[in-house]
Amino acid sequence: MRRLALPTVLAVLIATPAAAEIKRVGSETSPIASAVVVPAGYDIIYVSGITPPVTNPEAPEGTPREFGDTKTQTIGVIERIKAILESQGASLGDVVMMRVLLVGDPALEGRMDFAGMMEGYRQYFANADQPNRPARITSQVSALVAPGMMVEIEVQAAVKPD
Repeated sequence: MRRLALPTVLAVLIATPAAAEIKRVGSETSPIASAVVVPAGYDIIYVSGITPPVTNPEAPEGTPREFGDTKTQTIGVIERIKAILESQGASLGDVVMMRVLLVGDPALEGRMDFAGMMEGYRQYFANADQPNRPARITSQVSALVAPGMMVEIEVQAAVKPD
């Protein structure tokens, strides 16, 4: 019986492919990937659209000052996403797809503050500390769930199961 067990185990190990790595496609100088390929065998974590925390409770309710500017809101949202991912055993480096919704900034005549969002984003992605870049879309929307909110971000992350 023992003689059959070892060849069987070896045959299974040889026939079982090693888990492939996540592939991020695109220019290395871009802060986002053109595409991300997640091979079979990864767990996917879907994080709902996350909005910013109140940063100035003394500000008038429903104003951008209550939640901060676009950069501040982006940082607050990504920190919330980071905590959600960590609670699931993942990190921001595992993010493979990101959808960013921006409301027009009254200080910019109603245009989205893409530069402010990017300043916040680059603190967490495509930098020396965390070089992984997700695929991403950024869109301007007319409003979010509460007045004064200018940023909502949704992500998907992929992790190898234990």
